[in-house]
Amino acid sequence: MRTLLANGYVFTGQQFERYDVMIDGNKAYLISPDATRVAADDSFSFDRIFQCNGQYISPGFTDVHVHLREPGFSYKETIKSGTQAAAAGGYTTVCTMPNLNPVPSNKEALAQQLAIIEQDALIHVIPYGTITAQQDGRSQLSDMEELAPFVVGFSDDGVGIQAQELMEEAMNKARTLNRPIVAHCEDETLLHGGYIHDGTYAKSHGHRGICSKSEWVQIERDVKLAEKTGCPYHICHVSTKESVAIIREAKAKGAPVTCETAPHYLILCDEDLQEDGRFKMNPPLRAKEDRAALIEGILDGTIDMIATDHAPHSAEEKARGLEGSAFGIVGLESAFALLKTHLVDTKIITLEKLVQLMAVAPRKIFNLSGPIALSPEPQPADLVVFNPSTSDTICAKHFLSKGKATPFDGEKVSAQIVMTICDGEIVYVNCARGGE
Repeated sequence: MRTLLANGYVFTGQQFERYDVMIDGNKAYLISPDATRVAADDSFSFDRIFQCNGQYISPGFTDVHVHLREPGFSYKETIKSGTQAAAAGGYTTVCTMPNLNPVPSNKEALAQQLAIIEQDALIHVIPYGTITAQQDGRSQLSDMEELAPFVVGFSDDGVGIQAQELMEEAMNKARTLNRPIVAHCEDETLLHGGYIHDGTYAKSHGHRGICSKSEWVQIERDVKLAEKTGCPYHICHVSTKESVAIIREAKAKGAPVTCETAPHYLILCDEDLQEDGRFKMNPPLRAKEDRAALIEGILDGTIDMIATDHAPHSAEEKARGLEGSAFGIVGLESAFALLKTHLVDTKIITLEKLVQLMAVAPRKIFNLSGPIALSPEPQPADLVVFNPSTSDTICAKHFLSKGKATPFDGEKVSAQIVMTICDGEIVYVNCARGGE
């Protein structure tokens, strides 16, 4: 199957340039945008042609932090529904967290997840293995050596590794296996039953707060361990100004440390909270000063990438207000449009920088296959076509994800995903939004 994406602005590494993209099998190539020459040249015959009409084409987005809930919690999400949602958001690769049942702490348990991925995934799905045998932040290490060939890294996401000695042991083991430790940082002794940020809204509305120190104190511990052990260490969903400062200093010292934040921490703060479960996630929305520090971290390179922490739950689980609802919101289908609207349109970052954060950096840092730019040389045909200058509205009830909880429901945005292509196959097209 040979496909032509004609008349697009294509990401070539540092900028978008006018090109056509030819997809031949599972490879993509830049070719001249001269449509007359293409039509006249017998060496170019296409099974299908999409007129992009000035729309933009970039490497497909990559999210290193999603929850697809299967096996074990398919009422929240499945591999199929989660990858449908990812494709609708422009993602061609996601890395799925291990808070599942059974937890992927050994090869036998992981095999169940891999079988479902093989059968149902629309895009590339790469799992994490757990750090601990019970994915509880406390028990003995998982069977890391037998898991390593099949996983992108090791994480106990959802809980922090509570003991320094256990984290050091995990780092030493992961380093020998050439896999990163990917950490949810949370000191449980500092939580005190909190469920939103210990800030302005909590104090004025009588809610129990989660202090910032519960996050940054483990980051402070772990970056020193990463420097000591030499293990690649990636920090999940950074949310506090102290965390940004610690990571910045660790990077300056040459520690093998990377990190992510999520769209909601860059756009909202605790003053935006409402008495609604769709505003509850972990870490919680922090203060205005924390949001400003995260943006500064994006600008100076302290924060390497943006991940969604897509965490679907049932409607009932999210209908119990701030105190009673489950932690977690969905984000795969809305992330790009929201970030383009709030960061690019406001001139905080460029569109090229956003592609770097959502597509290029995750692939480079996690050594994932897929293009980081398009060129005349063959590249994996994992692409997204988007319109960066059109109006749309976030509509949760239309999400392909089983999860519908987002604080951005009803928000006006200025970008749309038009088409997503994975391994040369069209896995999402929105005919109403410009696809043919």
